Amino acid sequence: MDGAVTAPAGFTAAGVAAGIKKNGNADVAVIAAETPCAAAGVFTINKAKAAPVLLSMAHLEASGGRAQAVIVNAGCANACTGEQGSADAREMAALTASILGCEQEEVLVASTGVIGVSLPMTNVRAGIEHALSARTPSGGGDAGLAIMTTDPFPKSQAVECVLADGRTFRVGGIAKGSGMIEPRMATMLAFLTTDVEIEPDLLRRALVQAVDRTFNVITVDGECSTNDCAIVMASGASGTRIADADLDDFAMALAHVSGAMARDIVRGGEGATKLVEITVSGAATEGDAWLAARTVANSPLVKTAIHGGDPNWGRIVAAAGRSGAAFEIERVSVAIGGVHVFERGVPHDERAGAAAEIFRQKEIAIVIDLGLGDAAATMWTCDFSAEYVRINGEYRT
Repeated sequence: MDGAVTAPAGFTAAGVAAGIKKNGNADVAVIAAETPCAAAGVFTINKAKAAPVLLSMAHLEASGGRAQAVIVNAGCANACTGEQGSADAREMAALTASILGCEQEEVLVASTGVIGVSLPMTNVRAGIEHALSARTPSGGGDAGLAIMTTDPFPKSQAVECVLADGRTFRVGGIAKGSGMIEPRMATMLAFLTTDVEIEPDLLRRALVQAVDRTFNVITVDGECSTNDCAIVMASGASGTRIADADLDDFAMALAHVSGAMARDIVRGGEGATKLVEITVSGAATEGDAWLAARTVANSPLVKTAIHGGDPNWGRIVAAAGRSGAAFEIERVSVAIGGVHVFERGVPHDERAGAAAEIFRQKEIAIVIDLGLGDAAATMWTCDFSAEYVRINGEYRT
């Protein structure tokens, strides 16, 4: 359904241009509830956390898991900017709170863009005031555009869900991310809204479940950002109350929205031309399955071979073998789009032509069976192209 973060009842949003981005595109977004409501967030594990990440973590702690708004700027990460960066993040929250009439701790802040550059606060202040005055119940799409940086397209999703007893609710979301992608906690920036009634601790549990199934299993380049966060707010406007018994169903709804956006992040990775699903099965332990899947998904040699349409399955085997997972070569099998190119240690290079045809497709599935147990894991990645190098070689210029 349409609407993104404003599809659920009780939310308004906007995205406006404040002159932070050099190209003049929209760069300040706001998502606001009518009143303070249950909220939760998960944040980057990078120890070089940006000022807005630290502030939002502190605000959720101080408010007991309640928020009325998220204010976001794109074009400047406000990361590694010292005390001035912390003061600027606090001012963003304070200005938003003063206009909405809520407590400063009930405003969460997010930023994305170049690291090590101070926010142009004159532009940011004007952008916040403009965004707050421009927000509407149909502004979710505009907010999604405003949070983009190198993204080739916006990422948004919204669904209406029906519980077994007939009660209904909605979940909506927007996300951004194209490079510096391997969150291991949340995502680049993701904002979810829902109109359920729910206690903050249950909301956080559901968010963590959803993130672990979606944003935590994607990678573009193996880089964990300073600014990654996923935030959810629950307005309660639908009247549908989520209790412990409903938690798994609610988390599945969050995961449905998050999963679609997570795959779009990979599909729109910097310079990406192909979406690749990496599944490791037959691992001795779940930890081993994730080790092998993550190593293969992040391998530059695997990713460049995929981009070039070269079914070089030896690179896949080599990446799995160095991953640290339990590994016995004579038990390992590899299939590319259903074409078995390596079976229990025996190569089938005569099938390379069929595998090459698979590698020419826009979406590719690779399965590595370690043959040692029942554990499995799936990650989504993309190819590496010369365009990725160009984008990141010119990022600040």
